[in-house]
Amino acid sequence: MPREVREVVFVDGVRTPFGKAGGMYAETRADDLVIRCIRELIKRNPQLPTDRVDEVAIAATTQIGDQGLTIGRTAALLAGLPKTVPGYAVDRMCAGAMTAVTNIAGGIAMGAYDLAIAGGVEHMGRHPMGEGVDPNPRILTEKLVDPSALVMGSTAENLHDRLPAITKERTDRFGLNSQLKTAKAYADGKLQPDLVPVAIRSAELGWGLATVDEAPRETSMEKLATLKTPFRPHGRVTAGNAAGLNDGATAALLADEATARELGLPVAMRLVSFAYAGVEPEIMGYGPIPSTEKALKKAGLTIDDIGLFELNEAFAVQVLALLDHYGIADDDPRVNPWGGAIAIGHPLASSGVRLMTQLARHFEEHPEVRYGINAMCIGIGMGGTVIWENPNWEGFAK
Repeated sequence: MPREVREVVFVDGVRTPFGKAGGMYAETRADDLVIRCIRELIKRNPQLPTDRVDEVAIAATTQIGDQGLTIGRTAALLAGLPKTVPGYAVDRMCAGAMTAVTNIAGGIAMGAYDLAIAGGVEHMGRHPMGEGVDPNPRILTEKLVDPSALVMGSTAENLHDRLPAITKERTDRFGLNSQLKTAKAYADGKLQPDLVPVAIRSAELGWGLATVDEAPRETSMEKLATLKTPFRPHGRVTAGNAAGLNDGATAALLADEATARELGLPVAMRLVSFAYAGVEPEIMGYGPIPSTEKALKKAGLTIDDIGLFELNEAFAVQVLALLDHYGIADDDPRVNPWGGAIAIGHPLASSGVRLMTQLARHFEEHPEVRYGINAMCIGIGMGGTVIWENPNWEGFAK
């Protein structure tokens, strides 16, 4: 039976403030972070009948303990969704939430779902990356990958080796600018609307409320130049030009556009295309380049059609590699206007929805822009890219 592909829209997205690993969320459960996000989505969209939610897909990289047990289903139950709402867990490392969104989007496009929730959570303080894993030894003994492929910071150093034009000075400056842009975004009240306050408890300090990200800090080029290079003696990757280890969660509401209009839900973005691509695991950070090429080709677009970029700053070298590939300046104002993961944090599987939520906000402020991109590198040598269309684009009214 022939099917009609339906328009997929991003309705709304929220996130917790991102904490430092073992910081403000040290005594908070991972699942409670994502539950808080789901509840906030429902609260912010009272016109949404919760029994119309068809699926909940929640990503976690380390699916163990309070991030395990098919977290999409358990989080849905604990968030108060009807027991008729199913859920599942997703893992594509850093692109977990991105993959949850694109999985759900495929279901919406072909008619399996009308409305669904996608998101991610990572509590790196409780569950360090790699906890409990047992890589098949043949991946190393048969030389399928170099041992450095299993250490993300080492892959960033390898990418520096391949791309000598990306100097440490450039990555430090990019890291500094990320901090400055995030500080300005907070001062201007840009980030706060989508942050979900989280009650936190410390056995020593008592109760508190997390309302802002924990990682941003003041720095300078002089300070950044003195930081250690933990992945290689005299290397280039430091804590100042890479994202830290973080705790946090995100969630987004996605829908068929006709269903969103029927229910009076906002349409923040329309999905245009998405793609994932593999690269040599040793240079994991190169991944967003082929995934972006693939997504642009599928959409019939070129990089010149893209007016806004929300790129995950796992490592500055990874973002700069993509910018250099397309001839985009390091300080292009279209790229990460409110800073990125170097300042805000990168709780692995949750970050994809943060990128999408911020792009949706940029679209509101920029009706002159029609298309925007989210892209991120992914562990074990992959990249992911999603292209969105701005429903506020002034060209639609012409």
